[in-house]
Amino acid sequence: MEHRIVGPGPYRATKLWNETVELFRARMPLRKHRCRFKSYERCFTAAEAVDWLHELLRCSNFGPEVTRKQTVQLLKKFLKNHVIEDIKGKWGQEFEDNGHLYRFPPSSPLKPYPKRPPNPKDVIKFPEWNEPPPGTSQENIPVRPVVMNSEMWFKRHSIAIGEVPACRLVSRRQLTEANVEEIWKSMTLSYLQKSLGLDSLEEVLDVKLVNSKFIIHNVYSVSKQGVVILDDKSKELPHWVLSAMKCLANWPNCSDLKQPMYLGFEKDVFKTIADYYGHLKEPLLTFHLFDAFVSVLGLLQKEEVAIEAFQICCLLLPPENRRKLQLLMRMMARICLNKEMPPLCDGFGTRTLMVQTFSHSILCSKDEVDLDELLAARLVTFLMDNYQEILKVPLALQTSIEERVAHLRRVQIKYPGADMDITLSAPSFCRQISPEEFEYQRAYGSQEPLAALLEEVITDAKLSSKEKKKKLKQFQKSYPEVYQERFPTPESEALLFPEKPKPKPQLLMWALKNPFQPFQRTRSFRM
Repeated sequence: MEHRIVGPGPYRATKLWNETVELFRARMPLRKHRCRFKSYERCFTAAEAVDWLHELLRCSNFGPEVTRKQTVQLLKKFLKNHVIEDIKGKWGQEFEDNGHLYRFPPSSPLKPYPKRPPNPKDVIKFPEWNEPPPGTSQENIPVRPVVMNSEMWFKRHSIAIGEVPACRLVSRRQLTEANVEEIWKSMTLSYLQKSLGLDSLEEVLDVKLVNSKFIIHNVYSVSKQGVVILDDKSKELPHWVLSAMKCLANWPNCSDLKQPMYLGFEKDVFKTIADYYGHLKEPLLTFHLFDAFVSVLGLLQKEEVAIEAFQICCLLLPPENRRKLQLLMRMMARICLNKEMPPLCDGFGTRTLMVQTFSHSILCSKDEVDLDELLAARLVTFLMDNYQEILKVPLALQTSIEERVAHLRRVQIKYPGADMDITLSAPSFCRQISPEEFEYQRAYGSQEPLAALLEEVITDAKLSSKEKKKKLKQFQKSYPEVYQERFPTPESEALLFPEKPKPKPQLLMWALKNPFQPFQRTRSFRM
């Protein structure tokens, strides 16, 4: 059965509703039925609708975990919203999984997309380059010397011809706690937007309601197991709920319980936990983040991307919600893997029971959303399978933000007209010195790096002899002392460019054929 995958984006729940209604109307088999000695054309029974729609939901955006009971609940909403009607034209009544006849009205209403007022985009202004405040000292400013190769040295600074640009140490304004919090919020939302592949998050969540303190707390205030530690103990799980969760998670080794166990004890303990989570005033993923989590469900075909998006969304949760979610998911996963756990409910498998019991406590909408049960079940199923990864802090995001904050706090070195700044970290410190000490350091303190730079020019095999001679002449002009120490005599300099041997002149060919003979004087006799 072909279907279209609805990807991430705003109003995904509404899109899924409209998509399901259109598919149901277009493909549901219709035929002739008889009821009370009367024939009805182009209709279907309730049981036929449940069978067909159940198969559609399992093969589409909602996954194979969809139950027949959930399908009946959706058909009840179809009847309530006049997507279908009975053969007498009545709608809005109860729908049951039986042989009652239904049909499609001439047109089934689709859900309109809600219109939210656009939120003004708050531009976060990061601290800029600025002169240090008046009266501040430049002492004890952490710096590190920059190591540059010969090409950078000659090209950027033009030291050889004496054009050394003036540089200065500057620092950004001191980052306040509010600045750091805004950086965490801005970069976290930027990562989420990139993961979802959206141009804006405005239609998915209200950025103003995102609390940067929650993000920072969820990253740093965690135990060795990665579970959030709360500062306000009044927001903790009640002790009796926590004990009940530990009991089922470690079944049958329940060391915390002092009460004697009896037949069906584990069912009562599970009911206690379910009642507590079922009476929460707000789902663990919050009403505010409903659209964001539903949007992430559109990425489930790309598992790694979906996990990353879920990680970031879970960082936005209040710390008490994140902690309760972590403990609940660990318990659910352990119960499902525990082969010694007796059946907790007749007629349901353990995994299905976990999903059906807690899905509404984890995800639901503040306003009635017709597909929230199916969406919640889909999310909880994926969360159970990947909870260890999803409830981790995304390391790439944390590292990126920490490096950004550290960068803004460092002292910088700036050159006039330079197209970039070089960030310097701080193993050493600079201090103000006297002019005499400066001249001494200029003359002797820089000898070693300059000598190393000269050696790099000498040994650079990529330079032609002409270019190397030119650079050495420039270096000699700028730093004659260093050059003199390396080449104390003209002979040592000549060794760097040895003269090529002159070719011998070729002898005349006739000379080779007739070598010189010793001159002999002869006498002639006239006959």
